[in-house]
Amino acid sequence: MAQQPSTTLPSGSSNRLKNIAIVGATGTSGKFIVQSLLATGKHKVTALTREGGTAQMPSGITVQKVNYSDPSTLVSALRGQDALIITMGVRAPPDQQTKLIHAAAEAGVQWILPNEFGYDSANEALADDILPNANKKAYTELVEKLGVSKWVGFVCGFWYEFSLGGSPDRFGFDFQKKEVVLFDEGTQPISVTTFPMVGKGVASLLSLPISREDSNGESACLEDFGNRFCYVASFVVSQKDMLDSVLRVTKTDIKDWTITKESSKERYEKGMARLRGGDYAGMVVGMYSRNFFPDGSGNHSVTKGLDNEKLGLPKEDLDEFTEVAVKQALDGVSDAYHSSVQRG
Repeated sequence: MAQQPSTTLPSGSSNRLKNIAIVGATGTSGKFIVQSLLATGKHKVTALTREGGTAQMPSGITVQKVNYSDPSTLVSALRGQDALIITMGVRAPPDQQTKLIHAAAEAGVQWILPNEFGYDSANEALADDILPNANKKAYTELVEKLGVSKWVGFVCGFWYEFSLGGSPDRFGFDFQKKEVVLFDEGTQPISVTTFPMVGKGVASLLSLPISREDSNGESACLEDFGNRFCYVASFVVSQKDMLDSVLRVTKTDIKDWTITKESSKERYEKGMARLRGGDYAGMVVGMYSRNFFPDGSGNHSVTKGLDNEKLGLPKEDLDEFTEVAVKQALDGVSDAYHSSVQRG
């Protein structure tokens, strides 16, 4: 039987996490996580990056070069770390996360945030329908089997500004052509999260006391999330809600847009067929449309409830982030934050 991670602190140990390692520090969501962790002033952040990598790392963090073909470099980089955050693209080699989890166990890392940061993979029907991600459960099971660490799956739904301002394969919006494809009637709500909220959510989670500090048991602690999922969202919106926000931000009228409709299930099937035929973009179509099914799978705010209040997360303004998405789409930039809104 695997050794069970301890839920009590050794004498003299801190009840807070200090040393945080992250894979993907300069990635799409990783850079916001790093920014928020540093902003707390409570954590020392270490970025694990491949030997020979040329990515420009944020200031204020430690960089450890690793070689995934040499597990000893992973173990060495992770020694002394309290937590490991794994953020990787969907095309990353599947054994990469496995190697990190094994190395974290050997190094004695107590907490792991596996490569979730998206839809609710605890919803098995949803996860099984999104083929490349159906094996996410294997990683959390591995953490538990090794028995050294605890995992926390960070569920945030789709990244709002990334998805709205990206290609029509995502939320169905083409800003250049002023066209929208509504899935079914466009009224199915889903839970979405902005990049800054992802960063703040992770930072707030890892800034909680490990064990409960109050006697009445009302305050949150990290142990509350041990080997389970943490659910966060900025907004619960349908495509029609998004369109209303777009009209306000762009000061356009519904008559200026061409609106068509497509069955979410048929769109999903077409996307999966494209993927099976070797067109990877089909996975994007399938993944997004599957979350808009009428079964509500994409709305974890309702199906699971949110941990925003436990984490002390702020409210956000929908139109503010719609503006970021529109600018991203029209200007063809990957990071509209530098030229649009500024946040702490």
